[in-house]
Amino acid sequence: MWRSVSLTSRLTAFFTLAAASLVLGMGVLLMILTDRHFVALDRMSLEDKQHLIEEIITTSNSMGDTQWRLGEALSNHHDLYVTVEAGRGEKIFRSKGFQPPKPLSSEIESISRQGLMEWLDDGREFRGLIFQASSAYATSSRMTILVAIDTAHHAKFMTKLQRTLAFCAGLAVVVSGLLGWLAAYTGLSPLRAMKSKASAVTAQRLGQRMPVEAVPVEMADLAEELNRMFDRLQDDFQRLSEFSSDLAHELRTPISNLLTQTQVALSTKRDADTYRDILESNAEEFQRLARMVSDMLFLAKTERGVDLPNKELFSAAEDAQALLEFYEAVADEQGVQLSLRGDGHISGDRLMFRRALSNLLSNALQHTPARGTVQIEISETVEGTLVVVENSGEAIDPRVLPRLFDRFYRADPARAHPASEGAGLGLPITRAVVQAHGGTVDARSQDGLTAFRMLFPMRRVRRGGAATTKF
Repeated sequence: MWRSVSLTSRLTAFFTLAAASLVLGMGVLLMILTDRHFVALDRMSLEDKQHLIEEIITTSNSMGDTQWRLGEALSNHHDLYVTVEAGRGEKIFRSKGFQPPKPLSSEIESISRQGLMEWLDDGREFRGLIFQASSAYATSSRMTILVAIDTAHHAKFMTKLQRTLAFCAGLAVVVSGLLGWLAAYTGLSPLRAMKSKASAVTAQRLGQRMPVEAVPVEMADLAEELNRMFDRLQDDFQRLSEFSSDLAHELRTPISNLLTQTQVALSTKRDADTYRDILESNAEEFQRLARMVSDMLFLAKTERGVDLPNKELFSAAEDAQALLEFYEAVADEQGVQLSLRGDGHISGDRLMFRRALSNLLSNALQHTPARGTVQIEISETVEGTLVVVENSGEAIDPRVLPRLFDRFYRADPARAHPASEGAGLGLPITRAVVQAHGGTVDARSQDGLTAFRMLFPMRRVRRGGAATTKF
């Protein structure tokens, strides 16, 4: 249930609870301090009256004089009560309407030494002080005096203060709750702005970005991360759109050829040899379509970031030499010289490496003129194993180089399919293979030489329980 509560409501509740705890705590503290203040005032007042009574008792000439002077001194004090008793409990003076809690015995005296006395009498609360004094006319006996104050006016004030504090505390909690809601609502406005921006993102409007500069520092990282996510989505969507368009274009030509040839063949009755030639031509187109579909599936698999199917540590030169022997007949037919130099180790999938290198060799042979050269150079660097396929021939326009690894891209758009059986997926597959190994691939072309460079990063391989660094 708590999960369904909005963040604004949660912050408001927490803020209100904190404010209520603070206000109530301050109210309770104020009540305690006020009560202690009244106790201190009563003590000062009682001690002042104690000094007055002691002076009267010690300076009086007789019991009558003592009673008269006490009456004159204490009769005009409101809420002040005094009782004076002789040694045997004889009452010498007592204020009207005042009833002590019990005889002023030694027990009460012992209690009084610990502080002020407090007791209830007929619903009235008293606070008193007990002490003893010796008279001048009767030095052999000591008088016990109880001075008390009726604390009803304190209780009334405390009751009124408690009600006032309760009202103010309730009002403060309500105001704090409203201010907390306003603060939470205003503070979360950047999230609502980010929500509106995100809701505006559609397939046709992928350029929406979060306002990083307009949000608080705590949300800036989230906004930046969302913007990076939108950048990735926009890039992937753009690539997907281009891929879909290129795929439709590439499939349209062979399908159109198949349909045209089939319609022409069916339009007129022909002999068996003609039908055989048409079927052979259709079979070539089907093979091209099959290779295209296979390459597309391979690209989709590698671009999803799947793990390499078969990891092993192998020599790049051995596989490169095997590919050179495979392409040797084609190279001799075209009058192209093949060569291999260097060696290095790669930790990865051997078959995928062969496919990537085979694509580069096939591409190099297609664009190398007669009496040209194709060279594979392998070396181990600090960054990893570098495999370079270099061929002589016409240089590639520098503006074209960044797009060579795009799917279905051809440097010469006017090039017809018969000149090449490829569908423009060889270099993209090579890039996908290298990226699956965690490496990079690029192309350079100048001074009549074109080089494709594949860099495979070094990896740690365990042998015999010890970790060794390999390339």
